[in-house]
Amino acid sequence: MFIDGEWVDTEEKYSLINPATEELVATAAKGSRKHADFAVAAAKRTFESGVWRDLTPAARADILDAVADVLQRRGAELTRLGTLEGGCPLKLSNAFNEQQPVAMTRYFVNLLRGYEFERPGPVVGPPLAGGVIRREPIGVCAAIVPWNFPLPLAIWKVIPALATGNSVVLKTDEKTPIGALELAKELQAAGVPDGVFNVVTGDGGDVGAHLVAHRDVRKVSFTGSTDVGRQIVRDGALNLKKVTLELGGKGANVVLDDADLRLAVDGAIWGFMMHSGQACEAGTRLLLPSSLHDEFVARLVERLRSQVMGDPLDVGTDVGPLINATQRERVLGYIDTAKEQGAKVVFGGGMPRGDLFSKGFWVEPTVLTDVTNDMTVAREEVFGPVLSVIRYDSIDEAVKIANDTEYGLSAGVWGRDLTRAIEVGHRIDAGSVWINDWHMINAAYPFGGYKQSGQGRELGAGAFDEYTEQKSLQIALEPKLENRAYALVLSSSPAE
Repeated sequence: MFIDGEWVDTEEKYSLINPATEELVATAAKGSRKHADFAVAAAKRTFESGVWRDLTPAARADILDAVADVLQRRGAELTRLGTLEGGCPLKLSNAFNEQQPVAMTRYFVNLLRGYEFERPGPVVGPPLAGGVIRREPIGVCAAIVPWNFPLPLAIWKVIPALATGNSVVLKTDEKTPIGALELAKELQAAGVPDGVFNVVTGDGGDVGAHLVAHRDVRKVSFTGSTDVGRQIVRDGALNLKKVTLELGGKGANVVLDDADLRLAVDGAIWGFMMHSGQACEAGTRLLLPSSLHDEFVARLVERLRSQVMGDPLDVGTDVGPLINATQRERVLGYIDTAKEQGAKVVFGGGMPRGDLFSKGFWVEPTVLTDVTNDMTVAREEVFGPVLSVIRYDSIDEAVKIANDTEYGLSAGVWGRDLTRAIEVGHRIDAGSVWINDWHMINAAYPFGGYKQSGQGRELGAGAFDEYTEQKSLQIALEPKLENRAYALVLSSSPAE
């Protein structure tokens, strides 16, 4: 772990296992509540000292820009490390561990250089008054990231928090801590003072929960399951922390009857298959008009036959493993339940065969038809390469199905008539709606969910607002005492 500028080890370790081969990648320290307390204490001390907070925004921007330079130089190495610990195929890992962290950091640096930390307030009266409106850092921020995209999601949280002058404790998932620890190394080398940024490991239900409830943590940013998110809201309420949550999803991918099928078929595969479906914003419910259903499914199955499942370190691999055996069994259980409830497997449905798959945690890309929106597989987040195909007969019915879920993170609409597609998108209750594409996550657009998919937003021009408090400082300008409000409670004039 990285606490107060020092590398901290523990006797008890985590074994980091390659999901494709089950071979040991590395061992990592297993942190405890004690380590979390040390990290929070360091973050609080450095925040109160002003060693980072009181730097000019331009100085902080220069340091974070240098971090982006290093991330870019180390991109190939970080890509390989990300593939080894998480199983994401190399060509996708390149986007997540090289391209996105650099692009996101650059975006936040540019945002910082122009961010309005203070602006004049309006002159009002009577009585005459003016003032300023300020954005000030919150204090100690706890950032808690999951295992599926650990480095980019750390960037989403850590860079805005640091940019606005906060101190940070980053809690990594125990399965994928490597990217966060490499980030700590580069932030220190670039000039972030010791204690301002800390990384702790540990079990989520223990160390993570302790950070959430810690009295000195003033802000929590969490990405993970909806169940854990609900618990964070309860625990954080004990001292009214600011909380940002990006939680589960059950993305509805709505194909209209005028869609470009070649584009939409590939887009549907991209929507549910990226990182073997281990993404909260995955498009796991495919809504097809009855007029296109059979043709679309046939094209989808044929296209899936060309996707290569295999060694994630091979640049030709399209589909990698799941993160571990627990997740594999969970996904296979959802497929079995879907079949029991009446769904039909038209592609995949089990574990692949062959010597290559004798080790590792593999599930075939799976397409289910005859799914209705009340089935378990259509209601719950599977977090695996499973697509539920649902028929509809009218746009109103499609919108009703899309919105009939506790989630509201992502959705997509496919159609040549952009006006109509956009109108349908406006009717879907989701934080991100993509037209004729999926997974279009760009730093300039806010990301977050409706309903049980979270609260608050990451990315976009408002990202810094989530890590600052707003203060109004009002200045009395009225020179005459009798024109002030004092007269409402003070009936006599003061002595000269």
